[in-house]
Amino acid sequence: MADTLKLAARDGAATGAAPDPSSPLAVRGLTVSYGEKPALFSVDATFPAQTMSAIVGPNGAGKSTLMKAALGLIPVVSGQVSVFGRPVAAARDRIAYVPQRASVDWDFPTTVIDVVLMGRYRKLGLFGRVTRAERVLATDALARVGMEGFATRQIGQLSGGQQQRVFLARALAQEADLYLLDEPFAGVDAATERAIIEVLKGLKAEGRSVIAVHHDLSTVADYFDHVFLVNVRAMAEGPVATTFTPEALAQTYGGRLAATHLDQLALTGA
Repeated sequence: MADTLKLAARDGAATGAAPDPSSPLAVRGLTVSYGEKPALFSVDATFPAQTMSAIVGPNGAGKSTLMKAALGLIPVVSGQVSVFGRPVAAARDRIAYVPQRASVDWDFPTTVIDVVLMGRYRKLGLFGRVTRAERVLATDALARVGMEGFATRQIGQLSGGQQQRVFLARALAQEADLYLLDEPFAGVDAATERAIIEVLKGLKAEGRSVIAVHHDLSTVADYFDHVFLVNVRAMAEGPVATTFTPEALAQTYGGRLAATHLDQLALTGA
């Protein structure tokens, strides 16, 4: 396995295609390893602009790893990442990221409005003063996710679905061009899921790009335009209508999906 990772590192370093400035996120030859076991192996992916894209695959397939590696949050063995044709470090002001809710310390003593205002810090700077205009923007972001009545509430007092809405509001306050969300619907109620998807569709209508790690296969066709299927390696990518097929899912999940499940997905549009 060590030799395989060395080969991936060599291939990833040799990837020399010019970044696509029209793609909000493109990765080439991306390999990530935990010890000698690759979590992602020589993955290529190009996500289209002004589109709702889903990253889909079985548990342990590297979905969240792909997103974190693309953002530079975890080390990579090899590969290149570009955001609108630029290195991630040069384009961070165009990116908003909503992490998995389980990865956040919800006991931290802060209010809902202060969490949303954190989305403005990159524009304000470390010692920038929060103006009335910034507070209005944060309040508008809360209203957009249906949480304007909770501005002074402690974040730890909210339900899981409410916390997820607040973190989405923080991302909205960043006024980004690319929104990356890691399992945004995990552990939330049906009303929150509907509210989140409407906000994300609204971002797309505004010309923004949305990429989400997603686990519910039954809603992919309804929620997304583009899908990237991954299981350590890239398995398939393209428009949902032509890529999210029973054959591609069977290959990606390696027999983990029952035939009846695949048939049901085919009936819902896969």
